[in-house]
Amino acid sequence: MDMLPPTIAEQEKAAYREPSMEQVFQGEPVPSRAETVTTRSVAVSFVLGVTMSAVGMKLSLTAGFLPSLSIPAVLLGFFLPPVWVRVKDFFEAAHVPFTRQENTFIQTFVVACSSIAYSGGFGSYILAMTKNDAVNGAVNSGSNVEEPRFGQLVMFLFLTCFAGIFAIVPFRNSLVMRHHLPFPSGTAAAQLINSIHTPEGVKQASMKVSVLFRTFCGTIWWSLFQWFFASGPNCGFEAFPTFGLTAFRLGFYFDFSMGSIGAGMLCSYKTTISMLVGSLVSWGVMWPYIETKKGSWYPEGLSSHNLNGIHAYRVFIGLSMVLADGVLHLLRALYVMYNQQHTQEKRQQITLPFQCLDKSPTTRCFDDWRREQVFLRDRVSNPAAVFGYVALSVVSVIVMPQLYPQLRYQHVAFAYLILPMLAFCNTYGAGIADMNIATTYAKISMLVIGSWVGLDHGGVVASLAVCGIIMSSISTAADLMQDFRTGYLTLTSPHTVLISHVTGTVLGCVINPVIFCIYYHVFNGGNIVPYAKMFRSVAMTSISQQGLPKYSVLLCMVFFVLALAVSVLLEVSTQKRWRARWYIPSTTAMAIAFFVPPTMAIGMFIGSMAMYLWWRLNGDGAQRLSPMVAAGLICGDGFGSLMTSTLVLFKVGAPICVTFVPRDINKRLDAFLATIPPS
Repeated sequence: MDMLPPTIAEQEKAAYREPSMEQVFQGEPVPSRAETVTTRSVAVSFVLGVTMSAVGMKLSLTAGFLPSLSIPAVLLGFFLPPVWVRVKDFFEAAHVPFTRQENTFIQTFVVACSSIAYSGGFGSYILAMTKNDAVNGAVNSGSNVEEPRFGQLVMFLFLTCFAGIFAIVPFRNSLVMRHHLPFPSGTAAAQLINSIHTPEGVKQASMKVSVLFRTFCGTIWWSLFQWFFASGPNCGFEAFPTFGLTAFRLGFYFDFSMGSIGAGMLCSYKTTISMLVGSLVSWGVMWPYIETKKGSWYPEGLSSHNLNGIHAYRVFIGLSMVLADGVLHLLRALYVMYNQQHTQEKRQQITLPFQCLDKSPTTRCFDDWRREQVFLRDRVSNPAAVFGYVALSVVSVIVMPQLYPQLRYQHVAFAYLILPMLAFCNTYGAGIADMNIATTYAKISMLVIGSWVGLDHGGVVASLAVCGIIMSSISTAADLMQDFRTGYLTLTSPHTVLISHVTGTVLGCVINPVIFCIYYHVFNGGNIVPYAKMFRSVAMTSISQQGLPKYSVLLCMVFFVLALAVSVLLEVSTQKRWRARWYIPSTTAMAIAFFVPPTMAIGMFIGSMAMYLWWRLNGDGAQRLSPMVAAGLICGDGFGSLMTSTLVLFKVGAPICVTFVPRDINKRLDAFLATIPPS
């Protein structure tokens, strides 16, 4: 009987049929922290951090989004340090070799610094507080308007970003090693770092590098090729009705995103199939049915992002499923941590130089052994992280009301009380499907705080401030765990990763407000990005007297119970090793499909099926090269998005619009064009 191709986690534990990546580097000692955190790496990190923060801020304020900058950070972090080396060689000064661990330090620093340009809310909730974004609203003065101040922004970012770091650090072993979450972006960055630092003379590794760069360049070319035909909305291959126009109107089509295919190749079959099933249930059945109740269950004439309309069903039902699965995993992780802390930790430290959550030697390859040895050698104190979070929470409860007088200490305490659970749930989802939905959690918190504070006491600004606490904290937590995954795969000490992320966050908390204030005054006080108006509208919804749509709370409770039951069944079947565990879907993966359009689930499913066919046709080749191909697709798609975004910044429009319409509309269009005299 033919066996199914293994998942990525199983491939990492596969048999010894080829020299592993770490066997290639076996002759090189793991550099110490002093050899990794060098003057060279800090200087390069500082320059790239400031540069990428400026790019990220411009994108956040104009486009309202920020593509992943981890891959550009890896490449720039690889090519800039040799300039330093050549300068020191010119002066005949001694220097240490440039290693992949140092490259990881630079990448982590740059991403931690530049990601604050988006997660810091400069293009969303901060601008939503200003008077310019409230001009057209009903509440445009008094306590419901707050103009940004530099010192206020810096202090706010320090309190929120470091809260996310402290909250997620205790779960690093559970998420990275026990659950073997792929964290596709972090894995892609690690594969790129390992490949470009492969020692010379290793033919097999050279082939991997060649495959990665060919895929990387081909994906960039494909992104630019698509851009030429997308001069307007619903133009280009991104709007190709793959399964027909009826399915296209429901959102079911393939948008030719190579990043989604790469993520699907890195995720397990269960994850991609669960996301596809979730898309079919939600976008194929539930949302079309709920839309037929327009005017009965919710008012007509609302925008697709209004939380008084159908968007409320999408957000709340999906969040209830994520919370059910996340709470279960959170409780289990806490139990495992408590059990290890009090019954096994001392004995394991004496008898073993490292730990492994999977003790079976038949499922361990050299890479796992080596990576776990380094990852667990430098232990990060969990009690210290917990104490740091508690202390920071106390400081925030005192300081936050001084920064935003509309907040009261009980509002801040509530936010910091639920923050660890939300950070864990968001990070877990990011680890499964590479989706950071921090803004969704933040919008939900706005509804709670806004209704709690009320209109007369500045509920708009209060809800936006708590939105910032949640968004900045849990987004930073997800970024840190991505970096831990990258460090795990590149033999970078967790201490080094944490130091890099903390220092990058410190710089980001200062430099991003500086850049924002410059842009804010250049653009004469705002009106830069319409995304801020959407946050303002959500805040206005939170203080309105109109409740949630009909049956939305009931549906949330039903799906919460169903998701919790499925998660418990999956956990029990996994522990008992029942065969049914292979057929029980992942509730978090299904829930993510409730938020995102079906195009992502379809792209990831195609990537998973491509991986399946590749494995069936050439298992050895798939095991060796599939991580490189997936990394190249994700890297190229991210870099291509950055290039096309740069064209948008310079107001360079695509020359052609290719669109697809039904036959009758096409006939009418042809008849209309025939009436136009030739020029």
